[in-house]
Amino acid sequence: MSELRFVRMGFDADRVEYQEAWDEQRRVHAARFADEVPDTVLLLEHPPVYTAGRRTEESERPLDGTPVIDVDRGGKITWHGPGQLVGYPIQKLPRPVDVVAHVRRLEEALIRTCAEFGLETTRVEGRSGVWVLGDAVEHRPALGGLSLDLDPRLTDDEFDPRMNGPEYAPSNAGQRREDRKIAAIGIRVAKGVTMHGFALNVNPDNKWFDRIIPCGIRDAGVASLANELGRDVTIKEVLPVAERHLRDVLENADLKPRVIERAPAA
Repeated sequence: MSELRFVRMGFDADRVEYQEAWDEQRRVHAARFADEVPDTVLLLEHPPVYTAGRRTEESERPLDGTPVIDVDRGGKITWHGPGQLVGYPIQKLPRPVDVVAHVRRLEEALIRTCAEFGLETTRVEGRSGVWVLGDAVEHRPALGGLSLDLDPRLTDDEFDPRMNGPEYAPSNAGQRREDRKIAAIGIRVAKGVTMHGFALNVNPDNKWFDRIIPCGIRDAGVASLANELGRDVTIKEVLPVAERHLRDVLENADLKPRVIERAPAA
């Protein structure tokens, strides 16, 4: 069991600018690498901002030229802002680092958090983060009166949902009964210490996601606790619950280095 420290950087009127939080991440990261501080989770809320991970494509950015901060985490473009609980776990892991295991632990803590509020969430194979599953395709409403078999998002790699009406907007995925992401995860590991982390949609205005291709995914959307539960949920309510589950999962994890399979000698 390893000690875990939580730092609440700022919420509501004290929301933390992205650059300020990024600078603090780097400061804590250096201190953690030097064993000057224990594993630390920074928790906060950002003013509205788009950030793009290293794999973001130009076609996934805002069409109107809205500024985007390019960052050194994995993943693609996303939005942070009011109503979203953001967490940056800065944790030293054994080498060689098992990045996937770290992501799975964050997902597990967030799945447990959502469950405590009465929302069942899960993982989707091949897609990181925490998801609310949609209905089976044959049970979903048709888009624009068309059969889902003709959904252009599934057949046209260049189809842009942002230019084809609100029926394709990521924020409307719940109405379409599609898979929708409620928590995004994007991390970086440097010198065996993690950075960046997760963003859990508590009660944001999800229309902010409609200006981008969130996480580069065109055939799914975004969700929030408030929308899925049909009632107001606040970050103040969610914060202690998320802290408790993060502590339980991260402190009690049996950290092991990634297993390297070596090819047999010829």
